[in-house]
Amino acid sequence: MTKDELTIAKIEDKIAQSRDGWYVTATGFLDSHEQVLAKSAAIHAAGVRTIMYGGYDDAERRMLVCVPADLPVSDKDAADGLIEVLRVSKPAMSRALSHRDYLGSILGLGIERRLTGDIIVRDDGADVFIVPEIAEFLLREYRQAGNTAVKTEIVPVDEVIVPEARCEIIKDTVSSVRLDSVISSAFRMSRSTAAEAVRSGLVSVDHIECLKTDAKVEEGAVLVLKGKGKAILEEIGSGSKKNRIWLRIKRFK
Repeated sequence: MTKDELTIAKIEDKIAQSRDGWYVTATGFLDSHEQVLAKSAAIHAAGVRTIMYGGYDDAERRMLVCVPADLPVSDKDAADGLIEVLRVSKPAMSRALSHRDYLGSILGLGIERRLTGDIIVRDDGADVFIVPEIAEFLLREYRQAGNTAVKTEIVPVDEVIVPEARCEIIKDTVSSVRLDSVISSAFRMSRSTAAEAVRSGLVSVDHIECLKTDAKVEEGAVLVLKGKGKAILEEIGSGSKKNRIWLRIKRFK
């Protein structure tokens, strides 16, 4: 059984548990590729409605929440309690810590990646989305990140701190709004490099992996290039005199 087949089997098991047991179930946190598999499996899920939930609106890592179709519960209530936030605080004068520092130190404790969602890094620490099952363990064992001593506490999801994003506005023209062209503009790389990134599964559109270089990108789409960041295609203008299309892109730093 391949890795994808194993992932699909686990997702289908969660769907079946929800349908047959008449209760809410959820997978672990899924990356963009796994979310594609989850959505594909959910299309054929009779008797169950599904929700993609990561704790906040712009979450990249999200879990598939399965709810019996006739269970009288809202999406918000169905997701309630599935995610907690581990708030990590570091000394004011300590060195800056990166996403890699926080994630690496958590995985170093033997925590599986599927048990942790997004990590929102701030100057004074980070908020880490986790499943409740590992909260007590992390409170007890998570004491440093990147060789820097840290303190931890659990806070409600609705108290997560999302720092104001730094961004730049990119204005460019393209021959078409196909994905490789837009990625090339948004992340300032050649179209061939952008195309290879798409084919390699490094690009997601609206939090879902897209492998088609010629996929049409719609206005308002959220674009993520792993290792490079996130951008939003804010506006698509009309064609120029040279039959090119102008774009306005907001890229987050």
